[in-house]
Amino acid sequence: MSKSAWRRAGVVLTAAAVVTGLAGCQDDGGDKGEKKAAAPAPAAPRTQTLGEATKVIRAAYTKTAEAKSAKVRMTMSVTGLGAESGTAEMTGVQGWNPAVMDITTKGSLFTAGDPDAPEQTRMIVLGDVTYMDMGTEKAAERDGKRWMKLDMKAAAEASDDPTAKHRMSGGLGNMNQDPSQQLALLLDSPDLKHVGAEKINGMETQHYKGTLSFEQMLKANEASELIPEKEYDALIAAVKLAGLKGYDTEVWVNEDGYPARMNVDMSMGVGSMKLRADYSDYGAATTVEAPPAEDTFDLLGMLKELEELEGLEGLEGLEGLEEPTEG
Repeated sequence: MSKSAWRRAGVVLTAAAVVTGLAGCQDDGGDKGEKKAAAPAPAAPRTQTLGEATKVIRAAYTKTAEAKSAKVRMTMSVTGLGAESGTAEMTGVQGWNPAVMDITTKGSLFTAGDPDAPEQTRMIVLGDVTYMDMGTEKAAERDGKRWMKLDMKAAAEASDDPTAKHRMSGGLGNMNQDPSQQLALLLDSPDLKHVGAEKINGMETQHYKGTLSFEQMLKANEASELIPEKEYDALIAAVKLAGLKGYDTEVWVNEDGYPARMNVDMSMGVGSMKLRADYSDYGAATTVEAPPAEDTFDLLGMLKELEELEGLEGLEGLEGLEEPTEG
């Protein structure tokens, strides 16, 4: 495979880290807030008071946190980040405690301008590690190994590019794809409000929205109480690293008390990200496993091989040159 194709694969996996976030933000411990029985979203046609809206969102947080997983259909748009800009569509299963995904992806964000890139690609994410199915044709060039592996933390440590190191160490990817955490943050929005009743994907829902700046996050009350301290501290650190200015969040809570849809817009000093996720089948099995080791190769190891090969080619180019003679 050409070096350019592998470079594209590295960009794709970096983009995947933007989507999924790093699992280091999540912990298997319980939350610090006392959990109460969650109530379904009210179906009343009138506009809810702030107190009623808060009660619904808090109950949705509890149910979502306990579910730990769901089927997801997500669209994403990233702008202002050069090669990492683009759009993507993802469908599959997502888990948020622990952080795992098994999704099929398509869109410009995952092709990085490569005309030979497949229309869609299966990706598996287990915490910091992302696996990408390169297909049978590419596998033939790697002794049958079709799954490319990238450890984002290892990649960040190995990178000499400050921008890439920033991205891969959590600058964008660590900004919270856990829907329960996003609900907890929404509770701290100073302008949280109930928009009204709407039908989403055939379900009756109640629509809520609110904004939260980074400065307001630092003064958060509900989120810091609900989200385990280790996770909350990691989230704040990641948001600060990314230069996040704030969240603009909308959520549609169904009659079972779960988010049916969630829109999250995030703006940074440079670039922005817009996410829309439709959720269903909460508690869906998330037995996501890494591909067999014999079918996997490490992207970082492959890049090191290329660097060594380039070094040898450079030395070969010196053969036959004679030392300059005087006169």
